[in-house]
Amino acid sequence: MAHPDDAEILCGGTLIRLADLSWDLHVATTASGDCGSATLPPDQIAEIRHDEGTRGAALLGGTFHCLGLKDVHVAFDPSSIQAVIDLFREIAPTLVFTHPRFDYMLDHEQTHLLARAATFSYAIPNASAQPVRDGSQVPWLYYVDPLEGVDPYSGLPVTPSVHVDVAGVMDRKADALAAHASQREWLRAHHGMDEYLDAMKRHARRRGDEVGVPYAEAFVQHRGHAYPQSDLLARLLKAT
Repeated sequence: MAHPDDAEILCGGTLIRLADLSWDLHVATTASGDCGSATLPPDQIAEIRHDEGTRGAALLGGTFHCLGLKDVHVAFDPSSIQAVIDLFREIAPTLVFTHPRFDYMLDHEQTHLLARAATFSYAIPNASAQPVRDGSQVPWLYYVDPLEGVDPYSGLPVTPSVHVDVAGVMDRKADALAAHASQREWLRAHHGMDEYLDAMKRHARRRGDEVGVPYAEAFVQHRGHAYPQSDLLARLLKAT
């Protein structure tokens, strides 16, 4: 994902359900969150957000990684591509979630490109100086919702390929998101309400209404050449 808290907002419930099935979970961000404060300097808020990302990932049941790129400067360039490939080489992911191709800010869109590059290429022997772990292969790849589930270029709603029922883990998802206190408190002060958690729940409720459950997360599966074609989420989580 692009920033600390993106995973908790957009796919945290699904990650919790996978962790409950004993999956080895890793939450990775390209950017450090150094623009995530109107009052603190970049280094200080980046350190705070790294700590929050670590706590949030732990509450999801996983480990946090951050590549340390600067907010609003995430770019699809050779050094960033290599950094993501090297991280994937270390983890050897079977299943990857990332942002959709089109979203409300370019950090998300550039992270999408970086993730796509790494999912396709990390298992290629010459793609990295790091050793290839046994079992490395092109993983299942799913895209989370853009902001409010709407394509910002067309203004039309995104049609998911799969919904995951997260009603049973919504409290845990909210707790993981609440670990990002710097963002929650900023929005609470600005809006006068707990908008950080409320907005997440509103969207999950809207996606849940589409399939007749209280809360859901929605995804579009990438089915391009060389990628797995079966719907792993539907099989594992009895998604709809």
